[in-house]
Amino acid sequence: MTAPVPDGAPPRTPGSPAHASDRMHAISNETRATVDEVLDYARRRAVYEDIPLDKPLTPRDLSRLASGSITASGIGARRATALFENVLAPACVTTDHPAYLSFIPSAPTKAAIAFDLVVSASSIYGGSWMEGSGAVFAENEVLHWLAAEFGLPKGAGGVFMQGGTIGNLSALVTARDAARRRNRGAGRPDPGRWVVVCSAEAHSSIASAAEVMDVDVVGAAPGADGRLHGDTVARALDENQGAVFAVVATGGTTNFGIVDDIASIAAETKARDVWLHIDGAYGLAAMLVERMRPAFAGVELADSLIVDPHKWLFAPFDACALIYRDPSGAKLAHTQKAEYLDTLTETADWNPSDLGIQLTRRARGLPLWFSLATHGTDLYREAVDHGITLAGRIADEITAREGLSLVRDPQLSVVVFRRDGWSPADYQAWSDRLLEDQVAFVVPSSHHGETVLRFAIISPLTTFETLTAILDTLA
Repeated sequence: MTAPVPDGAPPRTPGSPAHASDRMHAISNETRATVDEVLDYARRRAVYEDIPLDKPLTPRDLSRLASGSITASGIGARRATALFENVLAPACVTTDHPAYLSFIPSAPTKAAIAFDLVVSASSIYGGSWMEGSGAVFAENEVLHWLAAEFGLPKGAGGVFMQGGTIGNLSALVTARDAARRRNRGAGRPDPGRWVVVCSAEAHSSIASAAEVMDVDVVGAAPGADGRLHGDTVARALDENQGAVFAVVATGGTTNFGIVDDIASIAAETKARDVWLHIDGAYGLAAMLVERMRPAFAGVELADSLIVDPHKWLFAPFDACALIYRDPSGAKLAHTQKAEYLDTLTETADWNPSDLGIQLTRRARGLPLWFSLATHGTDLYREAVDHGITLAGRIADEITAREGLSLVRDPQLSVVVFRRDGWSPADYQAWSDRLLEDQVAFVVPSSHHGETVLRFAIISPLTTFETLTAILDTLA
């Protein structure tokens, strides 16, 4: 049955919307063509076998090449797609390229990439059980699997959030709320300033979260091995007695991939009833590899932890798994109250929006769920193991090469090394040339004031030959 045509309106042609106002939303020849155009490009990009590294363009170049796309009547899907494919996308460094070795790369599986399209096409709201129970259930399947891998007890659970910064912030807000409730229950006043203790090598997101929360950070010095230890934490707790609401241990630093001495830290926090949070955004995925588990002893005692699937669990940007030992405390801290939200609060399972600071959320855990369901967990273990094994091999190669030396033996999949005799300007010029020639993306880092280089190995497509070819350019 066709919709009636209003008096005075031109007759409809087959496949055209009933009104001009619904042109963007109606199922029509135009919208079908738009979807086909986008999906065709997405498929080309997803199965592209020789992905270029690409490189940034200057604002002036992009202004010259890409300005004028926003107009009153639009430029059409074909022209907009071509503009993105030929100008805008090549101005973005490809983070899943096997030779992208800076920061922490991304290497989503093809299954996860493909299903990310489904998540968007399905218009799923992932904030509440009422509106997205199927999606939330699937996400919880992944969270429960991760919690078990990390040794957390049955009943642990959490939420997928935007990234590690938001995940750390949400966990610390929960920890402070728990400390406040504990003080109220004991009839104790809160301190004048709350304090969070972490390693001086902790990720910058901890300081960022503290700034947002208006709390102080005590950066405890790591040992000579680069790890934060329990005795150092104990001193910080004693010096700030009654003010510390959380201790953050790192499960794999970004710069070196170093895992703190979590077991000894956990012993001190448990003895003093202080919340223990593990920032494992990059490195905690290494616990999927059996031989690496001893390095993470103590994670099972955490009150909360994060791991970012868009890093070493091969999911698309952006996804952080925030997991609580007991989610009920997070629900107390984060559930938002409003008349129009009251209907959501009584549910058969928890609402994801009750466990972090985001109310509106995409079901960002579904691409990981689909990839895990498709491939199984064994392939994930093998893919993570690849990065660890390759890091050890290339570290040995660096040691064997004249003019190169390791800064520290790798523990996970980050290898930090130096080119003897080079200045910071030499490192930068080499890095710029490497990207300009589309060989690799390796930016300089620093350690104790010394400019250094680092390989962050994530992608299973990164090979020993990929890395040795880069080392050859340092000769």
